[in-house]
Amino acid sequence: MDVGTIIFIVVLVIVMPVGILTSMAGLAGVIGSLIGRNSDLDNVTEDGDPNEYLQLSDANPYDGAESD
Repeated sequence: MDVGTIIFIVVLVIVMPVGILTSMAGLAGVIGSLIGRNSDLDNVTEDGDPNEYLQLSDANPYDGAESD
């Protein structure tokens, strides 16, 4: 095999997938931060109290049963 062929294969198999994955991770972080800004406001009742979804997300499953 030629040295150029080996370099080309290494670039295709290793460098390209790593570059694509790292660029997509940054894009996913940006999209997640933009989407997540108003998610807490969607889980609040008209009175301003958190609904059951927000209470579940704040609950620690290792504390045991919650007594109201």
